[in-house]
Amino acid sequence: MEISASGRLEVRITAADVGKRVSVRRLSEHGPGGEKFTDTVGVLTSWDGDVLLITRRGGESVRIPESSLVAGKVVPAAPARRRGPAASYEELAPVAARAWQPVDSERLGGWELRAASGFTRRANSVLPLGDPGRPLDEALAYVRDWYTARDLPAYVQTATGAEGTQELLCAELEARGWAREVTAELWIGSLAPLADREAPEVALSRTADQAWLDRYQRKGLSEVALKVLGSGPSVWFATVPGAAGGAPAAIGRCVVDGRWAGFAAVEVDPAERRRGLATAVMAALAERALDEGASAAWLQVETDNTGARALYAGMGFGAHHAYHHYRAPDTDRPRPA
Repeated sequence: MEISASGRLEVRITAADVGKRVSVRRLSEHGPGGEKFTDTVGVLTSWDGDVLLITRRGGESVRIPESSLVAGKVVPAAPARRRGPAASYEELAPVAARAWQPVDSERLGGWELRAASGFTRRANSVLPLGDPGRPLDEALAYVRDWYTARDLPAYVQTATGAEGTQELLCAELEARGWAREVTAELWIGSLAPLADREAPEVALSRTADQAWLDRYQRKGLSEVALKVLGSGPSVWFATVPGAAGGAPAAIGRCVVDGRWAGFAAVEVDPAERRRGLATAVMAALAERALDEGASAAWLQVETDNTGARALYAGMGFGAHHAYHHYRAPDTDRPRPA
């Protein structure tokens, strides 16, 4: 908090600081543990009238009456990472997008509209990496019409929690009634330590065969879904054979893209869990990615998947930013998986 020369707390932010990362302290009558003050850190996304809206790292919005402010200041745009490879959102967002490529897309200024018959929101949403080249309401109307023409709900994928992310756009979407349906995180880590782990009985292939698909959690995949799974600069599928020729005990997918290796679809037969098979799958894929020149790793994990988060944290991964899918209001069509 900002403290003046006289030792008093001061509010050193104004409406002109909208879009900046701030730290504020406010009076709280019902603070945790009976505390008198509550601190909030995030991006100041609006200051309308006498109410501030601050979007936290995880995407949650906090409304703060101006009259309750005790102190406030602008703080650095993003905290320094303590471990893992250096990476910016501007670098990671296109890399992650290339790992789930749509079969139909269109540019709208700096936005990419993506569609793939509804298979995964990551390939059926707008990726806004710049200005759409027209007023926001006009751009969102175009987006809704584009997805309606494809019989799909309109989604916009946004990110929060790192320098260059889209807290302001999140606030604008929420103000227009767009609903945040899913929040997940993109985690990053070093690749070499993964490859050092043992990876017995892991077969690698350029294509997802029927056995791999039998273990994959999404059944009855369409031809379009198979194209999305096989998309990316350099795609590898890993399989740990099951007993007696049955469905695999474990599977995984990796997309190598320059210095990055992206892991996904790491799944283990429930009867085979706690044997280190997920680790073995990732180790085998990491070794192949290293051979292709990659040095850093990324993956996406939902915020409520405690088991996966514990596993990846133990492998040295850590959260880089959160990402969200906002659905247009009054959209009643089937939703992507």
